[in-house]
Amino acid sequence: METKVDDIAERIYRFSTFVPEIAAPAGFTFNQFLIDADEPLLFHCGPRSLFPLVSRAVGAIMPIERLRWISFGHVEADECGAMNLWLAAAPQAQVVHGQTACMVSLNDLTDRPPRALADGETMDLGGKRVRYIDTPHVPHAWESGLIYEETTRTLFCGDLFTQIGQGPAVARESVLEAAIAAENAFQATSLTPATGPTIRMLAALEPRRLAMMHGSSFDGDCADLLLQLADYYDAALAAKSVASQ
Repeated sequence: METKVDDIAERIYRFSTFVPEIAAPAGFTFNQFLIDADEPLLFHCGPRSLFPLVSRAVGAIMPIERLRWISFGHVEADECGAMNLWLAAAPQAQVVHGQTACMVSLNDLTDRPPRALADGETMDLGGKRVRYIDTPHVPHAWESGLIYEETTRTLFCGDLFTQIGQGPAVARESVLEAAIAAENAFQATSLTPATGPTIRMLAALEPRRLAMMHGSSFDGDCADLLLQLADYYDAALAAKSVASQ
């Protein structure tokens, strides 16, 4: 295996590792993102097993000890399994997440105390500015939350728009069909009355780019793509409700 590096926006790097045995024969990608600023932020830690590959790739961009912030969408092995390995490699780094994640998991799981952010709270990284957004149960975990980098208008989507296989680093054609195929395969999303409205709230940000943890990032009409995803989940919830009657 290897970890490929691509820049997807100004001073935002994608680190992608393709694992062919997951979701075989198509395989599956695990992506982490580095926001290179005065106080660099890593979004997604990756699982522990991938830390040697990913850390080597990050180290080719900048010294790992420069890392100041570490975050991720929710508490799950592929998102934060290597969290404490990153903390050990970057002595000044601190995990940052929403208040729910810190309360229910991270205050105990992190080797150094995390920083808890309120919904909508922003952090000035020096040259980049990120906003934390609570998205409970979207796509699945109670403590889910995303970050939006305001200067490049990049939305880090976590498990939203998960795609099977290995596509380009940045897609300019719609990834909706691929995301629906992955949803049908994994059934990973919590379908609740809040799913569609939460995704529409993200669309209202009008991001220029969507950075996905699994599969290609997207450069195009991001708001429209998010609205289409919300419509899909609304329809899926309605169909499930009818089927249960």
